Amino acid sequence: MLQLSPAPHITSPKNIKKIMYGVVGALIPVLMGSIYFFGWRALFLCSLSVLSAIFTEWIFQRVTNRDIRCLDGSAIITGILVAFNIPVNSPWWLPVVGSFFAVFIVKQLFGGLGYNIFNPALAGRAFLVASWPSLMTGNWTPPINGTLSGIPVLDGMTQATPLSLLIMKPNLNVIQSLNSPTMIKTLFIGNTGGCIGETSALLLLIGALFLFIMGYADWRISLSYIGSIFVITGIFYFLGVTPVNPVFHIFSGGVMLGGLFMATDMVTSPVTLKGRWIFGICGGILCVILRLWAGYPEGVSYSILIMNMFVPLLDRLQVRIFGR
Repeated sequence: MLQLSPAPHITSPKNIKKIMYGVVGALIPVLMGSIYFFGWRALFLCSLSVLSAIFTEWIFQRVTNRDIRCLDGSAIITGILVAFNIPVNSPWWLPVVGSFFAVFIVKQLFGGLGYNIFNPALAGRAFLVASWPSLMTGNWTPPINGTLSGIPVLDGMTQATPLSLLIMKPNLNVIQSLNSPTMIKTLFIGNTGGCIGETSALLLLIGALFLFIMGYADWRISLSYIGSIFVITGIFYFLGVTPVNPVFHIFSGGVMLGGLFMATDMVTSPVTLKGRWIFGICGGILCVILRLWAGYPEGVSYSILIMNMFVPLLDRLQVRIFGR
């Protein structure tokens, strides 16, 4: 008599470790760009963040007698993304605390990989903004021209990010500068002030393209999220609600980083096609509302975190095929 083994009966070459390290590889160009633009301190903070994430996961799994899987790649991704969401002139302990909160509170206490409701890195960023707002939203270090040695230059060089200028009631000259082709080119390349991993739309797109080709992320979420921001801010621009054009809005702040690498997180995004489109569109709408009318000149983190809560509901809007 033939015996039928337990499911799954159809295997896939993809596994958790392969997918996670694929995402890590997609983030490498962005990390290299951050080192080029901001100096070696970007690598220093990123390394601390990754080590904190791995160590926190190892300690939790060891204490709770679980299988040690701190090197499956998920903690590395969380550490990198937490570092990408902080300014380069942050104190060394900021990414350490952010990664600890992301892994211990948001990921492990909810059951570990696959059970967390919220994106750990975004929740870690939100925690840092709420706890130390002056460090997360205060002075920003501009890019360093012609050097990779960034650390000595950081003491006296700070500036506002292009996005933060919007809440400062900019005059006509500033508005014209923000809408200029030169500014758009600067934002696209990444030679501007901002968080470590959010400034270069070009490098983020290169990394995301790899994820889409490999099937590690769904382009529908990114397209609907970034596309809805572009369309809505375009309408508001022509209506005079916002003084800057929609291209500025999608290239500035964390829209590209959030839309390409965080909204597409497999664990905290819908599994159904309809749910993914709704997730991205509603997230983009929330981002625009928060960016234009909230006190903090950015809405990416909170828009995605809010939509994370609705993922179970969105997955029930479409009848799934049995077994998927």
